[in-house]
Amino acid sequence: MLFTPIELATFAGAATLLAFTPGPDLLFVLSEGMLRGRRAGLIGAVGLCSGLVFHIAAVTLGVAALIQSSPAAFVALRYIGAAYLVYLAWKAFTGRHAAHTREDNSPVALGGIYRRAVLMNVTNPKVAIFFLAFLPQFTHPERGEVVAQMLILGGVFMACALVSFAIVAVAAAPVGTWLRRSPSREVNLNIAAALIFVALAVKLIVG
Repeated sequence: MLFTPIELATFAGAATLLAFTPGPDLLFVLSEGMLRGRRAGLIGAVGLCSGLVFHIAAVTLGVAALIQSSPAAFVALRYIGAAYLVYLAWKAFTGRHAAHTREDNSPVALGGIYRRAVLMNVTNPKVAIFFLAFLPQFTHPERGEVVAQMLILGGVFMACALVSFAIVAVAAAPVGTWLRRSPSREVNLNIAAALIFVALAVKLIVG
């Protein structure tokens, strides 16, 4: 047995707490749920968790360790991620006068949200470094199949993150509906979202 039920439950609890910690992913789901409705927030959550596949694979295959050992590669990826967060801020700011009186569930709109979520997660090198530091703490080399253990833990983390993000998306939707009933509240919501993304971009750059 690679893990006992208690070990998996402990890991799942820690993963859930970390998923609820404010950060780019959680705030992206929150803003999408408030600005565009519950379904948009849920699609964003799925996109972010899809991006986690890249990071889990990177850690398992040792790519994250290579990035960590190469300051230039790590810095470059940080700037790419920060630039994308600034782009999201610009999209939110320029959309402050757009009408959001109903959820936009068109395939194109939802597909765009999904792609933005995946790209935002993949271009954040701190996620890979986090997995590099976090997952090995719960592995047991003496039990063998370390790669299998890492993949199992990564899958559990993804499931916990998806559930956590989905809760945030569902909870954010009615708040967003109330805000969108007032043009001024809607404008302020978009401006707040833009400022949050800019702040996250700055945080990603300065560390």
